[in-house]
Amino acid sequence: MNARRHFCIAALLALAAPLAAQAAEPIRVATDATFPPMEFVENGKRTGFDVELVEALGKAMGRPIEWIDIDFKGLVPGLVSRRFDMAVSAIYITDERKKVVDFTVPYYAGGLVVMVKDGNKAIAKPADLAGKKVSVQVGTKSVSFLKEKYPQAQLVEVEKNQEMFNLVDIGRVDACVTGKPAAYQYARTKGGLKVLPEQLTVEEYGMAVRKDLPELTKALNEALAKLKADGAYDKIVAKWFPMK
Repeated sequence: MNARRHFCIAALLALAAPLAAQAAEPIRVATDATFPPMEFVENGKRTGFDVELVEALGKAMGRPIEWIDIDFKGLVPGLVSRRFDMAVSAIYITDERKKVVDFTVPYYAGGLVVMVKDGNKAIAKPADLAGKKVSVQVGTKSVSFLKEKYPQAQLVEVEKNQEMFNLVDIGRVDACVTGKPAAYQYARTKGGLKVLPEQLTVEEYGMAVRKDLPELTKALNEALAKLKADGAYDKIVAKWFPMK
């Protein structure tokens, strides 16, 4: 009887071992860490709202996070080609993107805004972008939106978010169009710049997941709900968006 019991216990442990290993399997998450306060590198360490939130989600799910750095324009193609499991980089949920990737429930509200030099009287509202030089980041919603809604704006496309802001700083462009969190963060820390009060769009950020991993999307949504219920989400929001 004892031998049979020991055999059953050993069999259960053998079955549990691969399940435990699977639960601890890292989630490979891609990001373009050049978009403070959402994701950026400080003192050689990746940080920001998205980064801290994803780490908290991983902890709630019992799975470590393996970060992969990639340019923003490569995030969705990388998911399609299965280079990583998910992408979190201030990605707006759009119908076009939903054709090729899945999204979690929205985790933060953003939108596109216009940022100009403080004292710029030529651009007081979005309609004033017509005929002006506007810097945008390649592969972002800003590019397609402006081409459709403000075709007379002269777009200057750059690879990195910082380049986009720098062009406004040095006067090479009249304005830049980017996500609200990053614009307010940069204007607040840099000085000499302002964000126009009228937003171009009001949209929501989602975590993009490979379409062949529906169980991961489900687990992320459940973990996010847990963080919101226990107050952990609100603490992260308060840390990175003190004006909210």
